Amino acid sequence: MQEPLYLQWKHWDCQSDCRYHCMVDREKEKAALGHGPVKYHVITYPQDLVNCRDVDVTERLDYSSAVALLGYSLILAIIRSFSVTKEAAQVMVSAPLIAFVTTHILYLNNYQLDYGWNMKVCVVMAVAQLLIWAVWAGVTRHPSRLKLWVVVLGGGLAMLLEIYDFPPYEGYVDAHALWHATTIPLTYIWWNFIKDDAEFRTSSLLKKAK
Repeated sequence: MQEPLYLQWKHWDCQSDCRYHCMVDREKEKAALGHGPVKYHVITYPQDLVNCRDVDVTERLDYSSAVALLGYSLILAIIRSFSVTKEAAQVMVSAPLIAFVTTHILYLNNYQLDYGWNMKVCVVMAVAQLLIWAVWAGVTRHPSRLKLWVVVLGGGLAMLLEIYDFPPYEGYVDAHALWHATTIPLTYIWWNFIKDDAEFRTSSLLKKAK
């Protein structure tokens, strides 16, 4: 019997269910023998329901978009923190980073989807921008610098969840799930800082124009 189209589209069929439950049973047997859990590529642990239905296309889109976002965020951090206002200077900052990120994405999608290498690239870019923002938050007199500190410290702690993984507690919540949870308040605080920063810069420019 063929599954409905909406189940085929989501790959939520009998075969995928069988694979998932077999994986869970295998991990239970390993745990009973005192062995640690095994990572299954993009699936952090068997209980990670967010990624367990991943297919090749969504997996590549996930990795590619994450790298692109980190690259863009790093460019933004450099330009804003160092007050790079001239267009030529912005191009000089952006061009090499855009070239690197583009090359990395092409490498992942056309040569080898190397999870370890991709993690290293993401960590380096994330740490770089966190350090830049941390230094800037320490020297600036920005009225919303406290929000930026919260994002920097929270982002650093959240990144540790991705690096130092741990299996699901009681079979429900693992490090990757907690990382996703932390992005909700951090994104809200970050957006508030961006809004405050836009208002602050606009106010400063208006004062200079008078």
